[in-house]
Amino acid sequence: MSRFEQALAASHAATASQDHPSSCLYVVATPIGNMADMSLRALHVLSLADTLACEDTRHSQTLLRLYGIEKPAHAWLALHQHNEAQASQEVIVRLRQGQRAVYLSDAGTPAISDPGARLVNAVQANQLRCIPIPGSSSVTCLLSVSGLAGDGQFVFRGFLSSKSAERQQSILEIAQDARAQVILEAPHRIVALAKDLASLDQRLITIGRELTKQFEQIHQLSAIDLPAWLSKSESHTRGEFALVIHPMNLLNNSLASAERILDLLLKELPLKTAVQLTSEITGEARNSLYELALKKRGASEA
Repeated sequence: MSRFEQALAASHAATASQDHPSSCLYVVATPIGNMADMSLRALHVLSLADTLACEDTRHSQTLLRLYGIEKPAHAWLALHQHNEAQASQEVIVRLRQGQRAVYLSDAGTPAISDPGARLVNAVQANQLRCIPIPGSSSVTCLLSVSGLAGDGQFVFRGFLSSKSAERQQSILEIAQDARAQVILEAPHRIVALAKDLASLDQRLITIGRELTKQFEQIHQLSAIDLPAWLSKSESHTRGEFALVIHPMNLLNNSLASAERILDLLLKELPLKTAVQLTSEITGEARNSLYELALKKRGASEA
């Protein structure tokens, strides 16, 4: 018995009393690396499923067997980016027959950067119900340990274009957007992406490599330092990547506000008094403000 099969029994005990209606599409999140991250509810729904539509049926069959779930051949349906429109119609036929259908991507939450969105749209367009079964996602996983402060707004950009000109255009848009940005990248393109991201200079980046897996690595650094970090070790370029580009540098924003206050006070007060008051108001270091004030006073007297 697989060490994970006990989880299947636990899933039935935990969720069997819950309602899981038929004629519904269940969009099920699966682990992105650590097999212990499969939820009890997901296991129970997978055991109930009449149809399993999958990005890769062989991959999903292996995954389910790990938890002790076996399904007959007719239950499996390939649904990926190349046949999503056609296969979606087959799912709808089965839903109308009263089946419970599940959609699985290869890893993580479907229909985010993987296939599934067209299927969901087709099901909803036919007035059939979609039920999310939440779980692992590299996006929320990395965001949760990036230490973002503020209102929590972020832009999910997924995989940027593999074409250099289009990728650089996307990074130019990122540079002009104050919000946090989330990017996914494959190992064979991470070096090229890092080279382009270096143009963001001191903007902070949290990079997650092989999230939830044995060799998981999470590192935080300035964008300009990312290429050098990748080159430090061959292992740094291995695995799947998620990157959080932090909001516009809060320190720079704070300094900009402090500079405006300093400018106003320098017009009315002696330099040392203006620096002291600006430091007390903004919390900025007095030495930095003093140097800035000297430059401003020197420039005005020149």
